[in-house]
Formats: sequence, C-alpha cells, structure tokens
Amino acid sequence: MYGSPALPPDFVSLPYANPDAPTGGRVVFGNTGGFDSLNPFVQKGTTPWQMRFWSYESLMGRSWDEPFTLYGLLAESVRTAPDRSWVEFTLRDGARFSDGSEVTVEDVIWSYETLGTEGHLRYRGLWPKIAAIEPTGPRSLRISFNTPDRELALIAGMRPILKKKQWEGRRFSASGLDDIPIGSGPYVVEDFEAGRHVTFRRNPNYWGRDLPFRRGTNNLDEMRIEFYGDATVLFEAFKAGELTAIREFNAERWARQYDFPAVQRGDVVKTEIPHGRPSGMTGFVMNTRRAPFGDWRVREALLLAFNFEFINDTMTGGAQPRIASYFSNSELGMRPGPAEGRVRDLLAPFADTLPPGALAGYALPRGDGTARNRVNLRRAAALLDEAGWRVTDGIRRNEHGTPLTFTVLLRQGESDYQTVIELFARALERLGIEVTTEKVDNAQYAGRVAAHDFDVTGFRRDLSLSPGNEQRLYWGAEGATQPGSRNLMGMVSPAADAMIDTMLRTDDPETFRAAVRALDRVLMAGRYVIPIWQYDVGRIAHVRQLHHPDRLPIYGDRTDYMPDVWWWSED
Repeated sequence: MYGSPALPPDFVSLPYANPDAPTGGRVVFGNTGGFDSLNPFVQKGTTPWQMRFWSYESLMGRSWDEPFTLYGLLAESVRTAPDRSWVEFTLRDGARFSDGSEVTVEDVIWSYETLGTEGHLRYRGLWPKIAAIEPTGPRSLRISFNTPDRELALIAGMRPILKKKQWEGRRFSASGLDDIPIGSGPYVVEDFEAGRHVTFRRNPNYWGRDLPFRRGTNNLDEMRIEFYGDATVLFEAFKAGELTAIREFNAERWARQYDFPAVQRGDVVKTEIPHGRPSGMTGFVMNTRRAPFGDWRVREALLLAFNFEFINDTMTGGAQPRIASYFSNSELGMRPGPAEGRVRDLLAPFADTLPPGALAGYALPRGDGTARNRVNLRRAAALLDEAGWRVTDGIRRNEHGTPLTFTVLLRQGESDYQTVIELFARALERLGIEVTTEKVDNAQYAGRVAAHDFDVTGFRRDLSLSPGNEQRLYWGAEGATQPGSRNLMGMVSPAADAMIDTMLRTDDPETFRAAVRALDRVLMAGRYVIPIWQYDVGRIAHVRQLHHPDRLPIYGDRTDYMPDVWWWSED
C-alpha cells in the first residue's frame, strides 16, 4: 500500500516460517457448536471457521509480519496503474485445483463475479467497484475499477478462487453439506459427520508446496476438528488427551486451571505468543435500532454501570487490561484528550453530527474497584433520568410507563459471557433495570444476528494494522439497514463514512493514520460497545510434539498462525 515489500524477490520463505520444518503428524482441534454446511463462501448455513483458511487460496497471500503487503500465490506477477485504477495478474504456470485440474483465467473471472453477486456478504463489497474484468492473455487478466480507492488493487488479490466447472447447471448460493467447493489449497476434506467432526487431509499433490511463500507451512498431514456443546466440555476433552491443542483467552484460567497431570509431566506445553496488532474490540454491542439504545445517554449509563474493574478482577484476576479503544495498543489508536492537528481538521466539518466527546475527548468510565461502584451508579442514574427513564416503585420506566428491560443474546457455550452478564445484572438491578439472557445454538444465533434480532449481544472485531474496506462493512451507514451486515450496532455516522473514504483514497501515510485515529474517536464516543478485557498475548496449550519457529510475526497468533507454520516432531 505504501513503499516497498520487506522481502526481496528471491526470498526463501516467510520470515516467521521454518523452511526446514518436517512434515507429518495428526492433530485434533476442538470447536464449540456445530456445522450444517461445508461451503464457507455463501450466506447460508454454518461452516467450520477454519475451512476457508485451510482449503482455498487467492491470487496473492498475506505476510503476517507486514501490514498492507501481499505476495504472489496463484499469481506469479502483478502490475497496477500508478493511481491504482486497474490491476493485472498473471497466473502461475502449474497452479492446480485439488482435483488436479488447471486454475484458469476463466475460473478467476467466474469466482469474482459469483462471489460478488451470490457469495457471502464479506465478498460482495468488491464487485460493484469493478468496471471491467477481462482476459489479457492465456494466463493473465486485468481488473479495472470505477471507484477511487487505493486498497482495491490489494483486495482484488485476496478473493478465493474456485473451480467454475464444478457449478455448471447448479446454484452456488444454495449449496451445503453435499457441495464442497473445489479449491487449490493444501488441504481437502477427507471425512465428516454433520455437526460432529470433519477431517482435513494434506493433499500429497498440492501444487504450491515448493513456492517460497509456502515453504515451511502446512506441515501437518491430518487435521481433525471435533465439535462440542460448550467450552467447558471442550476443555475437559483436552485434559483427557482427546485434543492436541487449545487456545485459552482467560489469563486467570491459564494461571490456575492448566496445572493438570499432563502439564506437570511435560506432555502438554503452555506457549505464549506476544503480538503487536491493535486490540480490536471485544465486549457487548448495543443495537441502536431498538429503543432505548438509540439514545447515547442510555448507552453511557450502561457503560457507567458496567463495573469493569470489579468484573475483571473476578474473571481474570485483573491480569488482562481493558480495551481502551478499537485500535488501542497501536500507532493507529486515538490519542487521549482533545482532537488535535490533522485529526481535528478531518472531524471539524462534522462537528454538529459527532457524538459528545469525539472532539473534546472521551475515555471509558472507571469504577472504584468495589462491588458497589456507587459514584458511577449515581452518574448513570442521573443520565437515565435526563433521558426520560425514571424510577417508579423500584422500576425504571419511561413517560408511558414502559419498564426499561433488555435481553442479552448469547451463543451456547459462552460461559464467560454468561458470568459477566450475571455480575452486570446486579448493578443494573440497583438502577431499576431488569436484564435477562437468552442462549441459542449456533444456527439460531447466526440467523438472529444476521437479522439484527437482538437487544445486546457478545461482540468481537479483530482489527489489523492495515484497516481498509472492511471498515465500511463494520461501521458503514449502508449496513445499518442491510440484513446480514456486520454493522451490528446499527450506527449511521457521516463522520465515520468520511474517515473511511479518506483512508481508502489517500496516498499519504500520515493522512491515513490521522483518518484511522479520527474513526477510532467516532466509534468510542458513540458508546456502541461495552468493552471488556483485551487479548494482549496469545495463549496456546498443546502436546509437546507440536513446535513453532522461534521467530514470531508482528501479528502474533492469528487464526491461521497455528497450525499454519507449526509442525509435528517426536524428537
């Protein structure tokens, strides 16, 4: 996006991969919930989330040690106009799908159009911005854009490529368990039982095994995913030796519950992977499409009532710091205090539409560390009174007598979230607010969230050092009314849309950074999410036979870092 790639043209492998890693081994991972589809590219159904990382490839691939940089994968070369108005790719001679057939220009063009019109919403944002896509040679094609957006050339290199002939005479968007898309990735589905397990086998004829980009990756022969009803059962399965590795997101559990006999014997190893990426946002999102969450005062009152310091001490022993903003822990995060310099200049035209604190400065409320949290509760009560929600007979009601109640929608197995809400509910009860929780299975949860059918629900946005078009999916005004959009809070902010536009159009790194910091301010001052603790380090418990390189990427433990560059060795 800016400057030159860090790796030279003759690089041997990605810097965080071991080019001499041995191959072999069988591993078993665990997921909670289930699955009813094996097509991860359509809106219909729930798939194992790992599938699109293990079995499919794009024209270019990402290095997790560099933001905004891609390297050739299915494409051997890439050219783009100085203004990024078009990009041209040349396919590698020898690129093959898992069935041995050649990856062609026709497959690429079909994949872009099909995913852009029938695919999952995450893939549809690019297609309307393509003015033309056409072959320029036997193995090359050009994509021209109709929108001034410097990131489009990179996004165009990251769409999964599927086999066109597989879908002739068939409807792609209606596929499910019986229609596994053919990809070019290193792993193929060998066996599955709906909702119970799925096994991936490394393709011995994988076309790209000798590419420098692939050297030292995809080292495991077999990867199986077992599905469990909740995280507690999954953890017990790991302790019993039924699983090979598990990620732990709670520092308190990591310190206290990972001392079982296999750990004491050294058969299970506790590995911590630090990272330098933004914190992202984890917590509880409020649906502003529904009353009373459309009023920022109510949202601020709930933030005040959420006694983070006490809850964090109870849940993690106070070991995990709170998320301070969407891009905190990085140079892209908003700075404390009033907006200054370029950030202020970018936001100033929208001063009349900005939420309170966006320009003057906003910080999350801090409790006093006690269970009662009296000062913040008094402030919350005053805001609720001001918003028209007053206490009558111990119940907070509006002018029509309607009580202030809401439901938190949770996915089955989210035991941590359930405990947090129970602690939160005690504080809200003292304000005259009743909170209930509703637990549903994976399929119901996906459908409810896609329809924006919730009051409050758990929320996670894993943000990167290279934010771009995905920000429009997360926060753009169009998604506020679009079913299936990832704008769960339903925010409509001209300032946020303008900051995203600036991020995508500028060729100046300083302006880009200022636009992200300004967006961060708009999101935080909007008070859409009640943040909880951040995942400042990756924690993986695994059998001693699993190993990873000493050199760690700047992004740390991303979703495909383990197992991508790990290997199995008895020695």
